[in-house]
Amino acid sequence: MAKLYYKFGAMGSSKTAQALMTKFNYEEKGKTVLLVKPSTDNRDDRIDEQGNVHTVVRSRIGLENEAIAMRADQDARELFHRLGEGHPYDVLICDECQFLTADQVNQMKDLADLDDIPVLCFGLRADFQTKLFPGSKRLFEIADSITEIKSVCRCGRKATVNARFDANGEIVVEGDQVLIGGNDCYEGVCYSCYRRMIEEKKTTGRQAGKE
Repeated sequence: MAKLYYKFGAMGSSKTAQALMTKFNYEEKGKTVLLVKPSTDNRDDRIDEQGNVHTVVRSRIGLENEAIAMRADQDARELFHRLGEGHPYDVLICDECQFLTADQVNQMKDLADLDDIPVLCFGLRADFQTKLFPGSKRLFEIADSITEIKSVCRCGRKATVNARFDANGEIVVEGDQVLIGGNDCYEGVCYSCYRRMIEEKKTTGRQAGKE
């Protein structure tokens, strides 16, 4: 029986590279793979000369592949079967799965359980405030296999927090949960460094208030 896999890691843990390598490995074995990404993440989209938008999954090390953008109002199971009409897909791989809705995760679980289609989801666990994304939360609840893709903080400890920074390099502690960005505004850090940076920000703010 196929499974729903959830592979999560902090920013910079090569999640997307692993998603693309997994796609390549399946295809080497003669399997057809549908690669999707929630339309929320459009930072790597490309527009051709005719004005057509191409959804691209791109890793920091340069690997990339065109994908299907999946809107929040789309049924993941229905999309998989509709796009596979005439040439059925064997596998579904989803990058940036933290942006899925809970319903879409349920639909992917049905793909695995009812249709015997392996579904592999790659993404973050929590936001810059260490709170779970809706898609991540549901994956933790119902995924058949959960694996952490480990990476290290600049201090050498395991990175677990996706710290957000502003244009001045200051850590951000408030704001919308979703802010699409890469190394320009996020860094995977350990919780100790995350807490220390927040305390330093508070101390700096108190000192500025006394001046």
